[in-house]
Amino acid sequence: MRVNVIAWDNGLGLSRHLRLLAGALRARGHDVTMTGLRRGNWRKLGRRVFLGTRNAWNRVLGDHGWARHDVNILIEHIRPEFLPIARRNVLLPHPEWFLDADRELLPRIDAVFAQTRHAMPIFETLGARVLYTGFTSEDRRDTSVPRQRAFFHLAGRSQHKGTVRLLQLWRRHPEWPQLTVVQNPKSATPGAPATNIEHRIDYLDDVELLRLQNAHWFHLCPSETEGYGHYLVEAMGLGAVVITTDAAPMNEFITPERGFCVSYARSGQQNLARTHYFDEAAMERTIVQALAMDETTCRRLGTAARGWFEANARAFPDRLTAALQAL
Repeated sequence: MRVNVIAWDNGLGLSRHLRLLAGALRARGHDVTMTGLRRGNWRKLGRRVFLGTRNAWNRVLGDHGWARHDVNILIEHIRPEFLPIARRNVLLPHPEWFLDADRELLPRIDAVFAQTRHAMPIFETLGARVLYTGFTSEDRRDTSVPRQRAFFHLAGRSQHKGTVRLLQLWRRHPEWPQLTVVQNPKSATPGAPATNIEHRIDYLDDVELLRLQNAHWFHLCPSETEGYGHYLVEAMGLGAVVITTDAAPMNEFITPERGFCVSYARSGQQNLARTHYFDEAAMERTIVQALAMDETTCRRLGTAARGWFEANARAFPDRLTAALQAL
């Protein structure tokens, strides 16, 4: 099957999505085109397409006419300028970033591929045909890195990972072990220094980030919302003990058998997604519980998380192919 995967190539999560999706499709023998969009080039292309100039149409459609691809898979947003170049069009959405403009175009989509069970009723309510595919994440495990009984939080550039409140909570507990936070300078809010916090506001190279991910037993991932949640699933792949928010979709991945879920104190709304803010007292109790665990318990939880990660990675290409065939 000829599949065109389309996403904004932002150098962050969407670029990872683009690469992983293309890899899973190629693993099952599909002929894959990766269309990575940048702010400048797709706007110029879209403008030319809508103007209907002959050269622009030829650049988009190529020599194959209207059906250059069997399927377009559009990640996160619906790009109307690409819809005519495939026989079928599929959306792989993130509910928290689903805009009114996407809703207006949803009737032109043949199916929605849901990355979480939580997303299925959200889009079914909008009248879409929804097929569950799940997703996968990069395998970041490096068993040669010594692991410490310390805490790690990969905030990146996101504003929805509970980072500010987590740092505030840690400052109130100087008796807790070190928390290392990695955050993009464009989104970081530096706070008062603390002896047990290493707040790395920097662009780390991948070698250093990989080392930090593998060097910590405990990964704090108290997301307010997730479309999928690479940083959470990557932590599971490391065999780490993951602590997340007890709300969907985060608790689809983390269960009591493979990590900790912390209850939330309040909720909000972002586009189609509910946001959930961890309860600080519940987080304090969970940190204390985690610190009291022996090595055997840590390894049991980490092994269960790694087992889920491996099973999901094996199953994802097959689920994806089954969904495509169902079209």
